[in-house]
Amino acid sequence: MDSEPRKTGIGILGDIPWGTHFCQFYRTKQDLTDILVPYFKAGLESNEFCIWVTAEPLDEKEAEAALRQAVPDLDRYLNTGQIEIIPHTEWYLKGGEFDQQRVLDGWIEKLNSALAKGYEGLRLTGNISWLEQSDWSTFTEYEQAVNEVIGGCRMIAVCTYSLAKCGASDIVEVIANHEFALIKREGQWSVIESSEN
Repeated sequence: MDSEPRKTGIGILGDIPWGTHFCQFYRTKQDLTDILVPYFKAGLESNEFCIWVTAEPLDEKEAEAALRQAVPDLDRYLNTGQIEIIPHTEWYLKGGEFDQQRVLDGWIEKLNSALAKGYEGLRLTGNISWLEQSDWSTFTEYEQAVNEVIGGCRMIAVCTYSLAKCGASDIVEVIANHEFALIKREGQWSVIESSEN
């Protein structure tokens, strides 16, 4: 895997290498679109295959509308299949439950398909607002496995977490499972480095 830096589209981050797995904590829809719209715009412009897995508070139609404001020719990317915007129920909860191995295998299948079609790699995001507190430990194991899978692949992933659904210990655990976190403080985005990575 080459280590050519990839444009994130996110001013505070600049370029990052393939294999980067980070997270964003958000409060509002605007927080989500502030980060994810430029992130996907940069991916589309860099010939990357993109997957946006949505959940409350931003559904597929709202995500598409937000992206369309920054990417006027979005229909071209949608029509060629370079970007998929799908609800969490069709990705994380397909069949009605979260299956860690199915989801991990799905990311690898999407990556392999993207590379076979001539894309540079896979850029993805998943919103975790659907996660119930009772499933938190299972999902933490999944996030650890994602690090292993993504680390050696032409993939970049950002997981988005609602601050309203995370307690202090949850936030610490989430940051530990990602290379770094983005969080808005006093109206400005900040990067918090993980001490685990």
